[in-house]
Amino acid sequence: MKEKFENVTLVSKANIYLDGKVTSRTFFLPSGDRKTAGIFLPGEYEFGTNEAEIMDVVQGYAEVLLPGEKEWQKFGPGDSFNIPANSSFKLKIEGVFDYICSYIKG
Repeated sequence: MKEKFENVTLVSKANIYLDGKVTSRTFFLPSGDRKTAGIFLPGEYEFGTNEAEIMDVVQGYAEVLLPGEKEWQKFGPGDSFNIPANSSFKLKIEGVFDYICSYIKG
């Protein structure tokens, strides 16, 4: 996982979900690829996807129930997980969970 992104275009308005418990900022790489950098506060969440996504964990830990799986998996710093397009996944967060999400073009 990259620690630093250079020469990006940042969308200044935050994406705010669930009364501020989940926030992110969208940015675009010079290639046009879209990413978000965000934070989950402690809680349990379910999110749906339109596009396929790769979530890279920057800080914190999450238990994740991926689409089609029956077992929760734990992810921490340096880990990543894939979420297919047009699906949903669940997360259980105990502390602050800091992530980078990459959107995969179909």
